[in-house]
Amino acid sequence: MPVRLRKFIGTILIVVLVLVYALVANTIAVATLGNAPWSGHLLYFSLTGLLWVLPAMVIIKWMAGPSQQ
Repeated sequence: MPVRLRKFIGTILIVVLVLVYALVANTIAVATLGNAPWSGHLLYFSLTGLLWVLPAMVIIKWMAGPSQQ
């Protein structure tokens, strides 16, 4: 796959990942953290704010991989 196409697909995947992840994380927060103290909110949003990086790293690693022709 050409490098330009791989980077284009990877960029689209990262945008979709961030949008879907944000919607799911916030939906879970609204459903479960209604009566939680501020420390629970801080912990939840700190963890979920960093957790999206793991799948994004996999996509970026794939984007930067060698071209197989």
